[in-house]
Amino acid sequence: MKGLNHIQAVYLIGIGGIGMSALARYFAQLGKRVGGYDRVSTELTKELENAGMAIHYQDDANAIADAFLDAETTLVIYTPAVPKDHSELMFFRNNRFDVLKRSEVLGELSRAYRTIAVAGTHGKTTTSSIAAHLLRCSSHDCNAFLGGISSNYNTNLLTSKSSDLMVVEADEFDRSFLTLSPEVAIVTSVDADHLDIYGSSDEMLKSFIDFTERITPNGKLIYRFGLPFEHSDRSTLTYSLSEKSDYYTSGLSIENGKYQFNLHSPRATYRSITFGMPGLHNLENAVAAFAAVDQFGLTEDELRVGFATYKGVKRRFEVHINTDKLVYIDDYAHHPTEISACIGSVRELFPGRKVKGFSNLTCSVTHRIA
Repeated sequence: MKGLNHIQAVYLIGIGGIGMSALARYFAQLGKRVGGYDRVSTELTKELENAGMAIHYQDDANAIADAFLDAETTLVIYTPAVPKDHSELMFFRNNRFDVLKRSEVLGELSRAYRTIAVAGTHGKTTTSSIAAHLLRCSSHDCNAFLGGISSNYNTNLLTSKSSDLMVVEADEFDRSFLTLSPEVAIVTSVDADHLDIYGSSDEMLKSFIDFTERITPNGKLIYRFGLPFEHSDRSTLTYSLSEKSDYYTSGLSIENGKYQFNLHSPRATYRSITFGMPGLHNLENAVAAFAAVDQFGLTEDELRVGFATYKGVKRRFEVHINTDKLVYIDDYAHHPTEISACIGSVRELFPGRKVKGFSNLTCSVTHRIA
């Protein structure tokens, strides 16, 4: 990637994707001219346009604005979802532009920061957003590229002029996470997924193991207890809701619709922590996030405030209606394990109520409890 001082313009093919839009916002905040292409106009692309980005919705090299036609000063970023014969992508390649995948750009950024990378076939977005929020509530602060819109900050990008920490999702799709160089890596799950790419669950697991080998010297691997990783030295830690782990909870109860629990680390126990995100799988994600930020030494008061004020991620168990007659919840569950966890969370919060669920074309799961 060209040095950022040399780059004057950034063009993103697939700019409306949740990960791509975060990069677009990042470069715009650096003062670069930012624009791009996407297949359809969405609420997210409209937000980017309102922020001054030039976006069009037809695959046409002639529609690329003049500001992005200098190969010496323009960086082109694309997502693997874009087909290889995409005419704009081919135009930039044929004219010797610097063309990089989104993951390659994040890989470069991960080497410029002390990075927490969250990997796993599910739980990445929630875990990374909790970790980012905990850091934002501390003296450390952070930068973060999130895979969803944070309800606390109403954005998928957090930046800080003072912090050298970065939180990023480590996407296993297309082996993208193998570009990252994290100081702390979390692995939440390795359930079989993306088998069209990997061919088998064993091959996918191998890719996760390769990811753990990307951790910087003296870094930490933090993984959910029971996953098939080595746990033989101080550089490896486990988490779960079980006391068998290095990081775990005890004394769990629900008060006023929120979890109350004790939080344990190898060094300390924090009692009566409050966390409002429903679902035991989300509580486990919170323990993972705690394990990661604990490597940077947050205080007990900072942790308490962070957990108590976390509001979640849009479309991750997002409650739109909550009345005696109807509860309407939107959740982006799209893997069998995630769907099961989501329904389990509904039953936990609303025992004895009737659950009706359905999937729409975006693979979200919406629950009505009546």
